[in-house]
Amino acid sequence: MESSVRIAAFAWLSRQVSIHGDVLPREMLAKGFEFNGERVPLLGPQGIFKPRLLDIPLSITTVANGPYLDEPDQAGNWLYRYRGTDPHHRDNVGLRKAMEQRVPLIYFVGTIPGRYSVVFPVFITEDYPERLTFRVMAEDMNFLKDDQDAVISEADVGRRRYLNAVVRVRLHQRGFRERVLSAYREQCACCKLRHLELLDAAHILPDLDPEGDPVVSNGISLCKLHHAAFDSNILGIRPDYTIEIRKEVLEEKDGPVLLHGLQELHQAQIILPKSRNFYPDTKCLETRYKEFQNC
Repeated sequence: MESSVRIAAFAWLSRQVSIHGDVLPREMLAKGFEFNGERVPLLGPQGIFKPRLLDIPLSITTVANGPYLDEPDQAGNWLYRYRGTDPHHRDNVGLRKAMEQRVPLIYFVGTIPGRYSVVFPVFITEDYPERLTFRVMAEDMNFLKDDQDAVISEADVGRRRYLNAVVRVRLHQRGFRERVLSAYREQCACCKLRHLELLDAAHILPDLDPEGDPVVSNGISLCKLHHAAFDSNILGIRPDYTIEIRKEVLEEKDGPVLLHGLQELHQAQIILPKSRNFYPDTKCLETRYKEFQNC
């Protein structure tokens, strides 16, 4: 039963991720799926969650802006805080059993309140009672055996570290996207398009720029068309939040997409977040606008 429920949970999550992407709403995860006529939620009020059908926890959760500071260690693995300060609390004992029996878990990482990036499978690989933390490591689904044991030999350290680095980058990108889109009320700042599947969080200054911090004020919610135009410097945004379209593009004639999608935006104002704290940083826009002018 334990193994069957866990396999069913992974399969259900895989389907949801293929449909909705790997950031999912809490209500969907709390509702979960049906197994042999019984509802199996995937998370609950507490960070370490075990549904009634299981003896070992199914998932761990980090809430956006929550009370626990769960963070990578020097090797890039996550350090997940105990529940409370008692190493013998049943939830902490449950994760210890998961570690000893190499039982795979699901990790839900909060991006904004009510939405979670999904990472699975993960394993508890170390227990640090003196620090009240467990070490968590992501693994590839292809490295799970049918009996749910994990292939985690020491010879595979390089592969596992690479995988965890990729997962950290993905979580960083998803978190930035969710925060930016939420600030802009899930619409394109240029054309008001509201289809989430067609929206991106565009960096004003890129990650590699010394000033390119992953904060909302260095991002703008753009649809895929306007994101590509912005990245290609076909579309520029002045520090006063006015849109400009490159001169030669304004003079082209190439059908309704060019006319309505780009040319008619020239000299329009972008849509701004409700909170001034999330307005695009004018210094970042000035730097980026100079690049646009030089193209």
